[in-house]
Amino acid sequence: MAVGISVEHPVMTTAANNLKSPVVLVTGGGKRVGAAIVQRLHREGWRVAIHYRVSVDAAAALAASLNALRANSAMAFAADLLDLQALPKLVEKVVSAFGQLDALVNNASTFYPTAIGAVTPADWAQLMGSNLQAPLFLSQAAAPHLQRTLGSIVNITDIHAERPMAGYVVYNVAKAGLRGLTAALARDLAPEIRVNAVAPGPIEWPVDGQISESEKSRILDHVPLKREGGAAQIAEAVKYLVCDADFVTGQTINVDGGRSIAI
Repeated sequence: MAVGISVEHPVMTTAANNLKSPVVLVTGGGKRVGAAIVQRLHREGWRVAIHYRVSVDAAAALAASLNALRANSAMAFAADLLDLQALPKLVEKVVSAFGQLDALVNNASTFYPTAIGAVTPADWAQLMGSNLQAPLFLSQAAAPHLQRTLGSIVNITDIHAERPMAGYVVYNVAKAGLRGLTAALARDLAPEIRVNAVAPGPIEWPVDGQISESEKSRILDHVPLKREGGAAQIAEAVKYLVCDADFVTGQTINVDGGRSIAI
């Protein structure tokens, strides 16, 4: 469902235009890993644009909590990332509200199984749209603004881009495409814009129960560090790539407890 683009809550004020700290747009920024990324960059002094599709309450609450810490430093913006016409509008809304854009984090993702023999065109449109198409067209829309600020893009991909998960063929392909897009954009947008990716391993299990407890145990048995990570580890990797890695582009950092090197 297209929900449009809006700044919908009293805590979201355009007075942030007057501030000079850098600005990041995080898609899917209201919950889970996205919220951790938003909070980490906010602690680093960034102003944050929190994208959401339907999680309006979570995004508004996060913006309010961050504005309570530092006035006019956070805003929430609604957009359906499958609506290609909404993507440049989202970027323009963020730039209009904050006055600039210094980083884009393509975090929003759809994840569910698609078994061969049962894949539908709707599955393809949903999984490719959220995991690959939206990052491409958002990056394209953001590029002119990021060129002016010598900014960066970080894509959140998955270790299953290289180690496919059985039964998730379309998701695997979409994340593999996102990893390839990262390298391609790094070439095409250099030297002004750096483009990198973070590939999580077992970080936060889906909340819908699609991965059983026995499957979780099996996965963790193959993780050299023998534990799952947390959203904070992903957020730290994003912070490094956005804030500190000024000579790094076209790279993917696996944050997976060593899962990608295990047999």
